[in-house]
Amino acid sequence: MSGDTRQERDLLGEMTLPGSALYGIHAARARANFPLTGRTPHPALVRAYGDVKLAALRVNRALGWWSDDHGKFEAMERACSEMASGLLDEHIVVDALQGGAGTSTNQNVNEVLANRALQLLGLEPGVGGRVSPSEDLNLHQSTNDTYPTAMRVAAIRLVRELETELVSLQESFQVAEKRFSHVVKLGRTQMRDAVLTTLGREMSAYAEAINRDRWRVYKCEERLRVVNLGGTAIGTGLAAPRDYIFRVVDELRAITGIGLARAENLVEATQNADVFVEVSGILKACAASLHKICTDLRLMSSGPEGGLGEIRLPAVQGGSSIMPGKVNPVIPEAVSQAAMLVMGHDVTIGFACASGSLELNPFLPLVAHCLLESLDLLARACRILRESCVEGIEADEARCRRHVETSTATVTALLPAIGYDAASEIAAEVQSSGRGVKEVALDQGRLTEEEFEALITPEAVCRLGMPRPYEEGLP
Repeated sequence: MSGDTRQERDLLGEMTLPGSALYGIHAARARANFPLTGRTPHPALVRAYGDVKLAALRVNRALGWWSDDHGKFEAMERACSEMASGLLDEHIVVDALQGGAGTSTNQNVNEVLANRALQLLGLEPGVGGRVSPSEDLNLHQSTNDTYPTAMRVAAIRLVRELETELVSLQESFQVAEKRFSHVVKLGRTQMRDAVLTTLGREMSAYAEAINRDRWRVYKCEERLRVVNLGGTAIGTGLAAPRDYIFRVVDELRAITGIGLARAENLVEATQNADVFVEVSGILKACAASLHKICTDLRLMSSGPEGGLGEIRLPAVQGGSSIMPGKVNPVIPEAVSQAAMLVMGHDVTIGFACASGSLELNPFLPLVAHCLLESLDLLARACRILRESCVEGIEADEARCRRHVETSTATVTALLPAIGYDAASEIAAEVQSSGRGVKEVALDQGRLTEEEFEALITPEAVCRLGMPRPYEEGLP
């Protein structure tokens, strides 16, 4: 070591590194070799890796390793805890996408933990050899069991965050359902006026869709909790003591508080990544729900003068650099883009997981990048949709009422009282004259004003089925 730099050597030769860097030669080579996304591995993955390394460290200690150097064990244990707490994120410098099935991430983690332990022991990073990235921090491990295990732990934590946001979004739509239960409006099919409904009913449909997504997302944890930790290179546990294999997942479960279980077939669990395809499919379904809801919100708020204009979304920013006064539905637009990206990630995850070969899938870094980002995107999308849009939606009740009075869709609501033929005559007159449904119905003497109003109340348009008093003799 000389001044602000230090020399490190591996099987390919020597490299000069910053003297204070916690990463080492392998991470330095990987950073130079894979300048792809310009983004490092997801912080949740790095922190989960800290937990995985801590579990391995504690089990190895219980089996007798480092018994003559307790200070060294304590330093490594603290370094792992710091990584698990997010204190060492900045020292993971490799690109999120990399060759080697995640080896560069694992090696970067090992180097950072070893060098941080050296610092805690009062030594310089990379000097002295008292703590080894491979012989100590990677003891009885492989990238092939630690990386996918860390992926699963990270994904479960983000699944829980997403579930929380989905519950909050569902509740916000349920509040909107109650707020707008009295607002009768047009229901539409194929972008055409259909029958009457209420704005509250539409909000209830969104709440139920999000509830369904919340339940599916909740079940993802069950799919992700089975790990291959202890399988080392290909699931056979090569170079790991039998006691270590049986105990390490239990220790990780205790550290994380997650109901992790060791795979019964470690070889199979190391080969196959189909569980990530399944989980990604559930996230795609959630994205589809969000996109559909956002499209509806944009349509119902369209105009405002020249469109449907049934609701007003919160104005969060100016919408144009050339059109004064224009305010766009930017929150639903942004959430839709997040949803589209999640759908694209699903395609990528499926392709990557299908591209594994023999005993390993070398494309897990891509899977981790897309899956963890999808979870993040959906959680953030749910939060901004709730906070910046749904909670501030207002109904334009006057506009909704005008639509009801002028659209032939309202004629269907009159069927229980006047029958199909009379309703058809009213519809024909409305279409030919341009007059409103109520006006024509009253002029033709089909209904009184009180009878008309009773047929278009929120209770009337939302009842399940309809009475048929005009058809005598029916049971």
